[in-house]
Amino acid sequence: MANLETKYAGLTLKNPLIIGSSSLTGNIENLKKFEKQGAAAVVLKSIFEEEILNEYGNILKDAASKGEKDRNLDYFDYKIKKDNLTEYVNLIKSAKRELSIPVIASVNCISHHEWLYFLKKIETAGADAIELNIFYFPADFKKSSKKIEKNYLQIIEKAKAAVNIPIIVKMSQYFTNLGDMILKVSATGVDGIALFNRFYKPDINLEKKEIVAADIFSSPHEYVIPLQWVALLKDRMDTSLAASTGIHDGKAFVKLLLAGANVNYIVSTLFKNNAEVIREILDYLENYLESNNHASVNEIIGSLSQGNIKNPKYYERAQFMKHFSDHKDII
Repeated sequence: MANLETKYAGLTLKNPLIIGSSSLTGNIENLKKFEKQGAAAVVLKSIFEEEILNEYGNILKDAASKGEKDRNLDYFDYKIKKDNLTEYVNLIKSAKRELSIPVIASVNCISHHEWLYFLKKIETAGADAIELNIFYFPADFKKSSKKIEKNYLQIIEKAKAAVNIPIIVKMSQYFTNLGDMILKVSATGVDGIALFNRFYKPDINLEKKEIVAADIFSSPHEYVIPLQWVALLKDRMDTSLAASTGIHDGKAFVKLLLAGANVNYIVSTLFKNNAEVIREILDYLENYLESNNHASVNEIIGSLSQGNIKNPKYYERAQFMKHFSDHKDII
């Protein structure tokens, strides 16, 4: 049987399959099911800075309408943060008590102020690593791309200085020069980079003429997005890479390892297929390795990255002209 053990962000994992952050990973019973099916690590549901700030903002509005004095607001600020953090710390402690696999905390943040204190509390609770989800919506027309990038790097650098456990950054695709930004993040010394984050998208209901949420789950064809970038970056930096988005089955899982991912996150396929899909994916990986005479998963990781194929330009092609030239009859 092939050896599936690999390393990611300084963690030794029994295989390359990690359960990504979602509402599913905020439940201890779910986490136990995922481990039983073979998951190598879990990323807990996120604690959101924006949610805490919004809750505090609502209290400010309510207090103002009641004519309450400012001296009460410091207490509300403290209470909200304390309650949210206590709940999250308890989740980490419970997960560490019930699981034998690494537990990664997830923090969605937009600043580098209060979160330094929170990160230390998360480390003390026993988290094996912290994943930072940093996002500034690119439609904020008052902020330049340079300013946004500077904020990202400041958050990362201060987070690294605040704790001694591995720091992972989950990246979005919304950068003027994505490749350059990922390399800058890598240069900060982070332990891992996950490609890519998935965000809320609006849609329109034609019958009701209302704004609704677009599909919150990834589609199986979306794995090609992280595949391209993992392959391009694998030989350009030393930071561990995780692929995330569109990984629904064993085929996509293996393809991303070949492209250069050290590990892959799965989320949407768990909602659609339940925890049993974990074992199905790992069985596919084992069969692939054995049928191709590979003794370990590390033998295939990055074997088809840009630096390891005959024509590296395949990963950089941006136009469809070559592919459509043989299908003029459909245009």
